[in-house]
Amino acid sequence: MNQGFTLIEILVVTIIIVLLTAFTVPNYRVGEQQLTLQRASHKLAQDIRRAQEMAMAVQEVGPTGSNVIPEGGYGIYLKKQPIEIVIFADCNNNQKFTSGEVCGSSPNKFSEKIEEIGLEPGVKIEDLIPSSPLHITFKPPNPNVFISGGDIATIILSSESDPTKTKTITINEIGLITVE
Repeated sequence: MNQGFTLIEILVVTIIIVLLTAFTVPNYRVGEQQLTLQRASHKLAQDIRRAQEMAMAVQEVGPTGSNVIPEGGYGIYLKKQPIEIVIFADCNNNQKFTSGEVCGSSPNKFSEKIEEIGLEPGVKIEDLIPSSPLHITFKPPNPNVFISGGDIATIILSSESDPTKTKTITINEIGLITVE
């Protein structure tokens, strides 16, 4: 009695494995892109919430020993091209981030910029509504929300490799932040 496999049986099994691999690999890349986009949108929403929490806590900012509470609260600045995302202290109470703006008095001056934030590789800002650049400022104690150019801010992130894949972050006039 022969014990073994025929050439046809081996070819059939090999073809089945190749077909399964061909269907699995492309779907894996799509899933990875979706996960990256989802992770980036939730991180950006969390960074916006952090600026909001800093305002609610009336957090002090500045070099040690000379901390001040920014008069205008805290905010986040977003620019589409080139991508720029900054958490800032609104020291001059203008509800905007001004690059190079200085807080505090001499000799303890410091920049409005608290932290520059980056997006994950492969993710870009597709659109900013109402406009780019977008300034969202939270002024204590409630905090009051100021959105440059409107009452609702919409940030649309997309995958660089497939711009049809998007995530939308919305911030309304009372400070509710949602990710869709």
